Amino acid sequence: MHVQEILTQLCALPGPSGFEGPVAQCAVELLVPLMDEVYVHRMGSVVGVRRCGKPNARRLLLDAHLDEVGLIVTGEEEGYLRFRTLGGVDPRMLCDREVTLLTQPPMFGVVACLPPHVQSAKDMDKSTPISELYLDVGLSAGQAKKEIPIGTPVVFRSGGTPLGVDQFCAKALDDRACMVSILRAVELLKDEKLGLDLYILFSSREETSSAGAITAMYDIAPDMCIAVDVTHGYTPDAPKDKVLKMGGGPAIGVGPNMTRWMSRRLTELARCKDIPCQLEVMAGHSGTNAWPMQISREGVATAVVSLPLKYMHTPVEVIDLKDLEWLSQLLAAFAADPGEEERYAF
Repeated sequence: MHVQEILTQLCALPGPSGFEGPVAQCAVELLVPLMDEVYVHRMGSVVGVRRCGKPNARRLLLDAHLDEVGLIVTGEEEGYLRFRTLGGVDPRMLCDREVTLLTQPPMFGVVACLPPHVQSAKDMDKSTPISELYLDVGLSAGQAKKEIPIGTPVVFRSGGTPLGVDQFCAKALDDRACMVSILRAVELLKDEKLGLDLYILFSSREETSSAGAITAMYDIAPDMCIAVDVTHGYTPDAPKDKVLKMGGGPAIGVGPNMTRWMSRRLTELARCKDIPCQLEVMAGHSGTNAWPMQISREGVATAVVSLPLKYMHTPVEVIDLKDLEWLSQLLAAFAADPGEEERYAF
């Protein structure tokens, strides 16, 4: 598998939360050669199934989400467009940002921003609220109203590119990089005889509601699942207790909202197979699909495994490709030998 090539392909596609169609279509094409069955769920998620052939086999689900953060047009003022966010978008990085409006055909735009020459000193020291920002598409009021209807989604413009020796930079690596890690894990399992049914879920709407993952849990009814998402990678300006090492391996979530035997088994497999890994304490909400998946139906054994990533929710997200490969190896190792569920008395 050409990881950088597939990363570039997936990250280039527009797929803001609720508008993931192009990414879902590509995901289907990538999964079909690897799975026994692939289908698109009614909520827009993509599901792949590899069956082991054993009756009443346990079901393991690996989830990564299709969608990325973005914007949505809410109105027009003198040819300029007002907007709101789809997912967690930091207003500090929006000014002068290049964007693509998902019209037919797609249209280029920029986030308008006052140059420093006409700002007061006070204004220069603060970020502009999203409620005061506009999109400039270079159209008159009449053209903008005609060509860009309210509800048009918008994504950041960014191309995938290597950064240094082992790192890779692009928009939407949250969570397309984790989609690629799962695809790579399935490839590693190609000649492995599994003792369980393996389900791959590329879920919709994680950045806004986790609706794709929640509904798919009722469709698939897995016995256990792993939410594969990104976590915060180290930069010199970041709080040291809230980031993980780039190139230090995937992060295994530990805390009250992760099933303990799964976290322990993942850690044990990493140690036995010499896969670098890190532990990430999640004392509360994991910020991933694991949060709602664990309490779907009567409850599902759930783990979180994360890929360290710098500059989350920006057009210049960065991962270490070594971490991605180690993440794939860990997921494949768990699917091949998940161990037995341990039960605890409380």
